[in-house]
Amino acid sequence: MSNPVVKNSQDFRMGVIGVGRMGQYHVNVLSALNTHNFVGVYDTDPETGKKVADQYSIINFETPEKLMEECDAVTIAVPTNLHYELAKKALEKGCHVLIEKPITETVEQAKELIDMARAANKVLQVGHVERFNGAVIELQKIVQNPIHIETKRLSPFTPRIKDVGVVMDMLIHDLDIVINLVKSPLKSFTAVGRKIISDHEDLATITLLFESGAIATLNASRVSQLKQRVLYAMQENSYVKLDYTTQDIEIHRQASTVNLITPEEIRYSTESFVENLYVHKDNPLKSEQMHFYNCIVNNEKPLVSNDMDLETLRITLDSLNMIMSNNPAYETP
Repeated sequence: MSNPVVKNSQDFRMGVIGVGRMGQYHVNVLSALNTHNFVGVYDTDPETGKKVADQYSIINFETPEKLMEECDAVTIAVPTNLHYELAKKALEKGCHVLIEKPITETVEQAKELIDMARAANKVLQVGHVERFNGAVIELQKIVQNPIHIETKRLSPFTPRIKDVGVVMDMLIHDLDIVINLVKSPLKSFTAVGRKIISDHEDLATITLLFESGAIATLNASRVSQLKQRVLYAMQENSYVKLDYTTQDIEIHRQASTVNLITPEEIRYSTESFVENLYVHKDNPLKSEQMHFYNCIVNNEKPLVSNDMDLETLRITLDSLNMIMSNNPAYETP
C-alpha cells in the first residue's frame, strides 16, 4: 500500500460516524491526537451530534455521506446492523475505515467489504480494542504453548447494547484473543447460553478444542452481580492470570525441592512463586487509533489480518446459531 501524501497533520482528515457511548470514546481520543485533522462527526440524532461537535469545536455533518466526502478515514461506531451499509459507502467514497466489532452481521457481508478494501487499496480495520491492551500484548510473549485457557467477562445488566447479545458484544473479544493465542487450527467447539432479561442471550459459554490439544472455555454474562474481565492460561511450567481492567499479569510457578533426610528417605516439598509482570499501560483505544493511522500513513502491518477477522466472525456466528438452534434453555420460561 502506497502512503498518502501527508505533509502535516492538517492534510490527513478523520471523522466519526455514530457518537453514542463508544463513538464518544473515539471522539475523545481523536481530539487529543495531533496526527490528523479531526474534521467532524455524524449521528442519527442531530441533537447528540451537535452537542458533541460543539464540545470539541468540530463540524456536525447532516449526513454520513457529507462527512465521508470531507475525510480520508472514518471510524464507524453505530449499531451492528448498520455496519455493512455505512462501511460500504465509506469505501466507495475513498475512505479508510475503522469499524467497531463485529465487522458485519454476516460472513458474506464481511467478505464483500474486505474485497472492496483490497481492490481500493484501503485499510479496513476492525475495532478489537482488547488487542491493544498492554497486558494482552505482553501475554503473547509469555504464553507459547497453552494447555488450557479460561476467560470470564462478567458485568451487571445495562440497556446500552440492544441489538446483539453477549456473544457478539462481549465473547467476540475473547474469541479473537484466544484463537490467536493458541495458534492452532480449531478442531471443534460447543456453545450454550440463554436469555435472562433482554431479547438476546444474556449469558453464554463457548468451549473450544484445538488440534494442538489445547482447550479453551469462554464465559460471558451481562446479568452478573460481579464485574470481572480476566483470562487464565495454563501451560507446562506456569499458570498465568491476566486482568483486562487493571492491565496486570501474574505468573504462578511451582518449584520442587528435595530434602535428603537419610540415604533411605527422601522428602519432597513444593513452593509456589508468583511473579507480577511489569506491563506498559496506555489507553487501548488510543493505541488502536494510532495503529489505524500508522497502517494508512506509514505502511505499518495490521495487528489483526482481515482473514483473521473473518475467522473470528465465523466462529462467533456459528456459536450464536448453536445457542439458538440446539439449546432449549435459550428461551426464557
